[in-house]
Amino acid sequence: MILRRQTRKIHVGNVAVGGGSPISVQSMTNTDTRDVDSTLAQIERLQDAGCEIVRVAVLDQDAALAIAAIREQICIPLIADIHFDHRLAVAAMENGAQGIRINPGNLGGPEKLARVVAAAKTHKVPIRVGVNSGSIEKDLLKKHGYPTPENPTALIESALRNVRLLEKQGFEEIKISIKSSDTLTTISGYQQLSRLTDYPLHLGVTEAGGLIAGTVKSSVALGILLHQGIGDTFRISLTRDPVEEIRVGFELLRSLKIRERGPELISCPTCGRTQIDLFSIAEEVERYVQTMEKPIKVAVMGCVVNGPGEAKEADIGLAGGNGVGIIFKKGKLYKKVKEDVLLETFLAELKKLEETK
Repeated sequence: MILRRQTRKIHVGNVAVGGGSPISVQSMTNTDTRDVDSTLAQIERLQDAGCEIVRVAVLDQDAALAIAAIREQICIPLIADIHFDHRLAVAAMENGAQGIRINPGNLGGPEKLARVVAAAKTHKVPIRVGVNSGSIEKDLLKKHGYPTPENPTALIESALRNVRLLEKQGFEEIKISIKSSDTLTTISGYQQLSRLTDYPLHLGVTEAGGLIAGTVKSSVALGILLHQGIGDTFRISLTRDPVEEIRVGFELLRSLKIRERGPELISCPTCGRTQIDLFSIAEEVERYVQTMEKPIKVAVMGCVVNGPGEAKEADIGLAGGNGVGIIFKKGKLYKKVKEDVLLETFLAELKKLEETK
């Protein structure tokens, strides 16, 4: 059983973070925020996949203004990602951002930070203090050296220094992230930080890579931390369609038995007995089940002879070969169809199962 670290609770919109709340899965759009239609289209896909908090880049005042139009058409909290310009942070909150991600030390001094904090208090917006290995202050790098697994001190000190800047302004609706592109540095940094503060922690491996490398690096780092009870919300960062980040995120939580959302998909790795295009079928089924919410077990198997028995615990599954497809439930034959309509028939059965279970 995982014993979670006790943290303060904050709220990003209607999503609680920390204080024993469910660990939330986030993503960030890669569209131009000023293009409201394309950003909305991507957020809608993220919502369908289960994304619980979404972040958008605010590059200029037009992007900050676009937040108002985006906010009124989505149903999950929206965070504005700000770099350097305190005016963009204020404008983003005035236009409905429900959270901001900043590095307080690079906003231009105490007076400008005070304006950001005043706006955050007025609009009841929490602030994520986000520090990456590449954004650490020069004096801390000189004092502690570049962050490594053995010595992540500069990363931790940078985050806590910036937190203190907010605390001096009387602001404590804070969550913290200290991201590195190195897996072991990420693990070590968060482990040490978690012993020094009770603010909720946002986990992530920055610049993790594409689908394979990014999934592996993020799953190793975040999996270890989450298993140790560290982390209140996270993003899987992939050089990929952000919907993939949500898929990986929920599979990570499922594998640790922390949270379940939607079906668990099991599929055979294929062998010489496979006589159908299982790769394509599995991909289509996987895409479909991402829109489902019921926690059922779905199997995609390649062998009609062994498939149902090997996946007998699945609520529903398919297998096929030699022009014939079968659909089975709990290892028992449920329906036999022609192979060319197997996928279509199976998706229809999934839809019925979602509606009735």
